[in-house]
Amino acid sequence: MKRRPPSRLFASSDLSASSLASAFDSLRPHADAPGNHALDEFQAGRLTRRELLRHLSLLGLSGLAVTAGGLLAPRDVHAQSAQSAQSAQATRPGNQTIRVAHLMPAGAVDPLTVTDAGALCLLNQTGEFLANDDAEGRLQPALALSWQANEKADVWTFKLRPNVKFHDGQPFGAKDVVATFDRLADPASGSAALSVLKGVLSKGGTKLVDEHTVAFHLDAPNGNFPYYVSSDNYNAVLLPANYAGNYEKSFIGTGPFKLEKYETRRGASFVRNPDYWGDKALPARVEFAFYADEQAQILALQGRQADVMGTFTVQGGIGILNNPDFKVIGVRSSAHRQIHMRNDVPAFRDKRVRQALALSLDRDVMVRGLFKGRAVVGNDSPFAPVFPSTGTSVPQRKPDLAKARQLLAQAGVGNGFDITLTTEKYMEIPDLAVVVQNAAKAIGVRIALKVESQSQYYGAGTYGKSDWLDAPMGITDYGHRGVPNVFLNAPLTSGGTWNAAHFRNAQYDKLVAQFAATLDVAAQKQVAAQIQTLLLDETPVIIPYFYDQLIAQRTTLSGVHFTALAQLYFDRAVLAG
Repeated sequence: MKRRPPSRLFASSDLSASSLASAFDSLRPHADAPGNHALDEFQAGRLTRRELLRHLSLLGLSGLAVTAGGLLAPRDVHAQSAQSAQSAQATRPGNQTIRVAHLMPAGAVDPLTVTDAGALCLLNQTGEFLANDDAEGRLQPALALSWQANEKADVWTFKLRPNVKFHDGQPFGAKDVVATFDRLADPASGSAALSVLKGVLSKGGTKLVDEHTVAFHLDAPNGNFPYYVSSDNYNAVLLPANYAGNYEKSFIGTGPFKLEKYETRRGASFVRNPDYWGDKALPARVEFAFYADEQAQILALQGRQADVMGTFTVQGGIGILNNPDFKVIGVRSSAHRQIHMRNDVPAFRDKRVRQALALSLDRDVMVRGLFKGRAVVGNDSPFAPVFPSTGTSVPQRKPDLAKARQLLAQAGVGNGFDITLTTEKYMEIPDLAVVVQNAAKAIGVRIALKVESQSQYYGAGTYGKSDWLDAPMGITDYGHRGVPNVFLNAPLTSGGTWNAAHFRNAQYDKLVAQFAATLDVAAQKQVAAQIQTLLLDETPVIIPYFYDQLIAQRTTLSGVHFTALAQLYFDRAVLAG
């Protein structure tokens, strides 16, 4: 999705302190109160350059950015990809076909209901979002040119890009945005996006202002709302107002590729859209072949039947990692595992027991052993290092077996206890379950493992309607999000739909509501530190690490852009030779 680069308000590579102050003064009229406060925090040394960039993009101020020596417009991800491709050959549309070894979609490909990586990546081949969450976590303009909140952050107004057409020739405009988000926010629609939008945006809350302006009237103030309507919410591709379903027949969208063919359980192909509003795609065609698992994808890559594969994992692809014919590329993410302990069952009612299990784990060893260093340690809260709002003053939990045994004794279970950990067969999770089992054994806790298929774990299982919500102890996968809001709400608030820990804490709920309503990044960090401290104390879940999102590709391929949500973009892709 090629975008015009954001306007440069100031550029310099070598600024004195007085020149830097003057530069900031020249930028302040372009920023509102939260933007100016972010600039103040950066100057005071309380925000990093990356945190400032992300926060300014959230406020719709993507033209403001900071480099080590001065101020510069943020890098455009697709422009970077184009430059990479240019090193291989001239970036003119050609006749190349890019072949993708892709994980088979788990069900029907439908923007309304998609939840799996195999299907969600297909949506962005033809569909576009109001904004894009780039590899650095910044929001970049896409079908929206700009956005701005009111003072309370409960109304966000988006200006839309003009002269955009859907693949069938219909003009794109505000009416399509209203219809798309009314559909996604409708409780009767079966929308998978309700896990994100519930309590944030209701049906009828998206208002048409004029042909190219929409206003989102939120259920409550939300300082991170633009991420909810960006590529970070993969269901939110824009569809025509008259869209009537049967998406697999058309893959209707506004993007640089349009559907050539889709075959259930076999594959899909997309061809260049000659009427695209932006720079035309470089490849003439992108061909997806579906495979049942990662090993089949890797074999296709090694057998030269494919040029690239997404959702690559370290534990499954050692042969690729050590092969000079391929390169593995990663981006930092907030994707993680949550080890829940049901706070309402006898074994885990006492928080000291939960703390003890958390203290038994060596997170550094996990990062090295399970991910070969392509992850960062977690601190038992959803605040990943990639979030600008993450508090940095909270001490990192370290392994301490003596303290763990002491806590168990204080809780009256000094001789340990027996418990079953139920989880899913997905990526490194079975290996993580064994690591947890062995760590618990060292402090006298005896864990039996029950590893199920994903359909069993998330469907009707041993403990009730869903094992992951009802098992006394479990490990659940959580994919990347650009902001922590969904992680804070759904799995941990008292009424959260994914609250497998059955955690109920009024103070926590209050802090999460306060965090969501905060627009200023410095204030967000302060609230975040309180939430992180509370979760360390209560330990309803253990979050041991946040892992990188990886793709593997042939060394002859360049210009592929991908996100931490496993979305792949091929409009700037080029094969050398």
